[in-house]
Amino acid sequence: MIIVLDCGSQYNQNIARRVRENRVFTEIRPYTTPVGELRRPDLEGIIISGGPWSVYDEGSPLYPKKVFDIGVPVLGICYGMQSMAYLLGGKDAVEPAEGRREYGPMEVIITSGTDSIFKGIAKGSIQTWMSHGDVVKGMPDGFKVAATSGTGHLSAMIDPHRRLYAVQFHPEVDNTEHGRDILANFVDICGCARDWTSGNFIEEKIREVRERVGDAHAIGGISGGVDSTTASTLMHKALGSRYHPILVDNGVLRKGEAREVLGYLGRHFPKMDVAYVDAGELFLARLAGVTDPEEKRKIIGGTFIEVFEREARRIGMEVPIRYLMQGTLYPDVIESVPAYGGPQDTIKSHHNVGGLPERMDLELIEPFRELFKDEVREVAKELGIPKEIYGRHPFPGPGLAIRIIGEVTPEKVAILQEADRRFITAIREHGHYDRIWQALTVLTDSKSVGVMGDARTHEYAAVLRAVTSRDGMTADVYEFPPRFLRDVTVDIVNSVRGINRVTYDCTPKPPGTIEWE
Repeated sequence: MIIVLDCGSQYNQNIARRVRENRVFTEIRPYTTPVGELRRPDLEGIIISGGPWSVYDEGSPLYPKKVFDIGVPVLGICYGMQSMAYLLGGKDAVEPAEGRREYGPMEVIITSGTDSIFKGIAKGSIQTWMSHGDVVKGMPDGFKVAATSGTGHLSAMIDPHRRLYAVQFHPEVDNTEHGRDILANFVDICGCARDWTSGNFIEEKIREVRERVGDAHAIGGISGGVDSTTASTLMHKALGSRYHPILVDNGVLRKGEAREVLGYLGRHFPKMDVAYVDAGELFLARLAGVTDPEEKRKIIGGTFIEVFEREARRIGMEVPIRYLMQGTLYPDVIESVPAYGGPQDTIKSHHNVGGLPERMDLELIEPFRELFKDEVREVAKELGIPKEIYGRHPFPGPGLAIRIIGEVTPEKVAILQEADRRFITAIREHGHYDRIWQALTVLTDSKSVGVMGDARTHEYAAVLRAVTSRDGMTADVYEFPPRFLRDVTVDIVNSVRGINRVTYDCTPKPPGTIEWE
C-alpha cells in the first residue's frame, strides 16, 4: 500500500484515486500520524499532499522529520515539496514567490529525472496545474533540480539516493499533462505489486465482516442504488440469512421509486428478502419548517437511525441485532469531515456521516467507506449485479429534500417528483443516460412571473443539472444539444403545475458541488 499524508489539500482524494488506478491500495492519514504507525510491513511508499499553508504559518501541518527515515520512497506535492525542503534543512528553503505567484495553468520545463519520476516523459515543456504562493529557494543537500517553471521557480527536485522526490505542481489533477504518468512512475519506484483488485477486496471484506459480526445479526439500508445494493449483496454473501436489508421510504424519493426498486430487487435478489418501511410521514413531519441544508441532512440522518433501530428491535424479538450496515463511500467522508482528522474544510455533512446522532444502539459497518463510486461499480460487476443497478446515477440518501431549496413540503415534493421524472425520462429516451454521471432537478425557493394562456402566473423556477465525472470528486457539465434542453423545458413548464421557468446549471465542480445543498 501507499499512504497519503494529509496536509490539508482538497485534492487528497484525487491523489488516492490516481494511485488506485494503478491497482495499488492507498489510504489517507493525518499528518500527525506517529512514525511508529507508518512503519508497517505492507507500506511501500508515502505521498505528502499539498495544502493551503506556508511552512512558516503558526499551526502549519508539519509532520515528523523521521518520515524520511522510514526507508520507503517519498513524494512531496506542492506544500509537500516545500515542507520536505524545510524539514530537511534547505538553506532559506522556502520564500514567498517574488513578483508573481503561480496559480492555474503553468508551463514547466523538465531538465532531469527522466530515469525516475519523469520516466517516459521527454525533457522539455509540459503544461501543469499550480496553486501556491511560496516557492522552494534552497534545496537540501543531496537534491538536484529536475524541473523549473516558466517563471523561473523550482518546480521539481529529486534525491535518487534516498528516493525522495518532490514536485511543485499537482500531478493528481487532469489539468496537468502527464500527471498520471508521474504518479505511475512513483508507484514503480515504490516497487508496488499492482495486485489490488475488486476480487481480493471482496474476499477481504467478507472475512472482516464475518470476524466482526460473529454469530450476531445485522440490518442495513438498501435504496436500490449501486452503493447500498452492492454493500447489501456483499453482506448477504458474508452473513446469509443473518443479514436483514430494509428499504425505507423517507417520503422524498423520486416518483414511484419505492415500487420500482422493490420490483427489481425482488427479481434479481429474491433470497435477500428485502423488508419495506413507509416512513414518509415521519420524515416530512421532522423536516417541516426547516430551511437550512445542514439541518436537513442531520434530521434525515438521525431519523434514518431511529427507524433502523426501531426495526432492529422488531426483528430482534427473535434474534439479536447488533450491527447496522451503511453504503457510505469515501467522497461522503471527505466532504463531511476532514479526512482522518486532517486540516481541510468540511464541504457539507452527508446524512450518513456528519448527520448521524452521537449515541446509537447499533454498531456501524461500512464496507465501502474507503472506496470511490467507480470502484464500487467494479465490485458490483464482480459480484454479478446487473447493469440495471450498477449503472444507475447516484441518488443522495436525503433524496429530494436537498434538491428543494428552503422548506420541504408535500406540495413541493410532488412538484419536484414530476419535473424530475420528465427530465430523467427524456435523458433515457434520447440516449444520454449512460454518458452522464448524475442528472437531477432542483426546485428553487424563488418564484418568477410568467404568462400562460394570457394569464399571469407566479410559480417556482426549476434548475436542471447534468454532469460527467469519474469519481464524483470533480465534475464537468454535460453538454446537451440545444434542442433537447428547449424541448424538456417546454414539457416541464406545460405539464408540471407549479413551475413556470426552467434553467440549466453550467457550473463545474469545483467551484460548485454536484448537488445544490
